[in-house]
Amino acid sequence: MQGSQKTAVAFALGRIAFGVGLVVAPQKVAAGWLAEDAQRPPAQVAIRGLGARDVALAGGVVLAARESAALRPWLIGCLVCDLADIASTLAAGSALPARARWGTVALAGSAAIAGAALTARVEK
Repeated sequence: MQGSQKTAVAFALGRIAFGVGLVVAPQKVAAGWLAEDAQRPPAQVAIRGLGARDVALAGGVVLAARESAALRPWLIGCLVCDLADIASTLAAGSALPARARWGTVALAGSAAIAGAALTARVEK
């Protein structure tokens, strides 16, 4: 496995851990983002779905790296989802507390920057 593949796997494992947290304990992991709404069962449906999305995309990165297959499509998928998270969070405006809004933008933005950098580094 090449250096960029190893870096992509490390990136993916972080996403998998975060996604598993969202699936297993949505009310705890998303509390800083959605405040008391994270306690509501209907919100937990969407939170778990976001977690499963991250696990699936990051799992694709790991499997592609293990098989020396194309990483770029999986990384682009992660990047698009991070950008959608940023856009959705900003679109919510003041419905989210400022700390949650900017914290989410910072987290998703950092993931997007890392994903874009990895996408640029991988061969395929």
